[in-house]
Amino acid sequence: MNASALQTVHSDETLPDAVDVVVIGGGIAGITAAYELAKKGQRVAVIEKGCVAAEQSSRNWGWCRQQNRDVREMPLIKASVQMWNGLAEEIGADLGYRRKGLRYVTDTPATLATWEAWSRSAREHGIDSRMLTSREAQAATPGHARATAWIGGAWCPEDGHAEPTMAVPALAEGARRRGVTIHQQCAARGLETSGGRVSGVITERGVIRTQAVVCAGGAWASMFCDRHGIDLPQANVRGTAMRTTAAPAVIEGTIYTPEFCLRRRLDGGYTLSLAGRGTVELTPRGLRYARQFFTTFMERRKGLKFRVRNSFFSGPEQLGSWRFDEVTPFEKHRSLDPAPDQGLVDEALGKLRAAYPALGDIKIAQAWGGVIDSTADAIPVISAVDKLPGLILSTGYSGHGFGIGPGAGRLTADLVTGDTPIVDPYPFRYTRLVDGTDLGKPGMI
Repeated sequence: MNASALQTVHSDETLPDAVDVVVIGGGIAGITAAYELAKKGQRVAVIEKGCVAAEQSSRNWGWCRQQNRDVREMPLIKASVQMWNGLAEEIGADLGYRRKGLRYVTDTPATLATWEAWSRSAREHGIDSRMLTSREAQAATPGHARATAWIGGAWCPEDGHAEPTMAVPALAEGARRRGVTIHQQCAARGLETSGGRVSGVITERGVIRTQAVVCAGGAWASMFCDRHGIDLPQANVRGTAMRTTAAPAVIEGTIYTPEFCLRRRLDGGYTLSLAGRGTVELTPRGLRYARQFFTTFMERRKGLKFRVRNSFFSGPEQLGSWRFDEVTPFEKHRSLDPAPDQGLVDEALGKLRAAYPALGDIKIAQAWGGVIDSTADAIPVISAVDKLPGLILSTGYSGHGFGIGPGAGRLTADLVTGDTPIVDPYPFRYTRLVDGTDLGKPGMI
């Protein structure tokens, strides 16, 4: 991915000797947690091995959606969307957030029935989800060559989208203005403990004393936890997305069609992607957790490729340990930057051009790969770990982390400080992944 598109964040060179909370990871989960902790008066340091938002937090689609979320996520995403609506004014910076609604259209009766059932459940949670008739679905995609095939759709007018390369850096600078220190190019090598609980974070530049650590390491979280004897079943899926050259406005917000997903960008182009498509690399860590993920992979196998590549020996999915006084895997891989799947890029562009004759000359300006940290039930872990008091996990967002980020940061901060949580944290508990809980099939995505 072209790093120049990502807005830079000022880095604090001097590590503090001690803080109330250390946040490991400068993606949206870590930055929003730091921001919310600072609002609560906590002294916070963010440790990031590379640059803020350089991995999946700047590589996602930019959707801030309630539509078709897993029912267990509904309270948290509802709170997040409400927070997105006021964040730009609160921080004093443009996050690229626009509340344009999100529309889904389909030509498949079974899909429409699933959306209708979801909409009934959403309304019970106070989410404004509306079903679209065939005529309304067609009107939602003017100029689409197959619009007459739509039998219906779904619409959530409260949903929106933001620009990933703008939003997280702006939130990080907002956190710095509230006193958070941010330390980039500084890997967290491990944790120090005293009396059976967290007492510090060992970084490549020295130790920070603390009684609370938030591990928001994304694709790296499972490896980091494993070093401390904490089992965290997590799979990493490699996705592909792209942005187009500037082109006529065939939509103004965000839309999901059977062929592709499309979001209008501030630069006059589109963010383009194919839903449910990705690559799972067969790695030691992935094979270790294959049993837990079997149901999920079977449900989604049609959209997945399975490969063996160099990540078998290096990166966040390898097994093994390291000493805290030597260079670690986190320093060897400052930023995960997988190549996009060119086959998916070509397929998406071809489908877009065929669907919209007005975009017949559109081109791909940039395509990129990303690594999505996923759990077996496709909802995150936002939870304390009883085995190591003082450690809070915020990981496994399964491709939903950007939109749900503000609420997740608030919930994480509530758990750290012991305040009344913004939503019931039970669905996000860590223990469900390791105590034999039947996780069932993943919910809607």
